[in-house]
Amino acid sequence: MRRPHHPPTSELKLVNVLHALSDPLRLCLVKRLARHSGGPCCELQPSVAKSTLSHHLRVLREAGVIRVQVDGTVHRTCLRRDDLHERFPGLLDSIIQAAEAEPAEVES
Repeated sequence: MRRPHHPPTSELKLVNVLHALSDPLRLCLVKRLARHSGGPCCELQPSVAKSTLSHHLRVLREAGVIRVQVDGTVHRTCLRRDDLHERFPGLLDSIIQAAEAEPAEVES
């Protein structure tokens, strides 16, 4: 099994991060991770197909929003808070705070 690629902090791009967070389902996943960071991916699964969840997690990972650690058959997903804060101070916290204040478009 290949290890997932995570862009280095210095290569994180604002446009990629904002694009990844612009989708309601991905934003919902990030909000859940902010509350329960480090859990297996299956705990995040909303009522969408497994392939759809995989796609959205890939977009978040490739943008540098999340990190996926593979432990055997378990994939642990966590936010890259420190990396994002280093590159874009306050961005992730502001987005999560604003998203928490709005009614959720995609929750399950």
